[in-house]
Amino acid sequence: MAEPLKTKIASVMEDPSVMQIARVYAKSFLGAAVSTIGVEAALEEGQSFVDDVLQRNPDFEQLLVSPTINRGDKLKLIERVVTGRGSEFITSFLKVLARHDRLDLLPNILQAARIQNERSSGRKRVSVKTAKPLSDESRKAIGDKLRSAFAFEPILEAETDPSLIGGMVIRVDDTVYDSSLRTRL
Repeated sequence: MAEPLKTKIASVMEDPSVMQIARVYAKSFLGAAVSTIGVEAALEEGQSFVDDVLQRNPDFEQLLVSPTINRGDKLKLIERVVTGRGSEFITSFLKVLARHDRLDLLPNILQAARIQNERSSGRKRVSVKTAKPLSDESRKAIGDKLRSAFAFEPILEAETDPSLIGGMVIRVDDTVYDSSLRTRL
């Protein structure tokens, strides 16, 4: 028997348009943050809300993202739970997301905002995979090489992957530089 066709995407995270939508909200988030509490404070408070409130209280998160709960009830819930505990900025931003049924995108929006903020300040995340953990000297040397090769300040995200055998794999945006032994064998 043939596998049934999927007519609905199982998760918001699988939808390719999610990050596109998140980038739009992230731009607004950053613009509003600049003129109120500051970008770093807004990003920190937003991430704290996700980590300390939503992830620790999955029932509360489910209420906020549930399509069966109407917008008005979500707004009341935010008003009751967040007001007084979070800044006026975060409370207002959560209400905007609730009015547009986008509360489920909050982690994606924060991720996009963090990336936009890093890029606007001349920084960019760079993934570095090696067979063994990097020493501090190696991290510094890789950072220096990347700084001289590219026009940005690299933020190294080091990972260990023993299957590489030796060498490293560096990813900058969508470009991969692979000098691992695994690839050469």
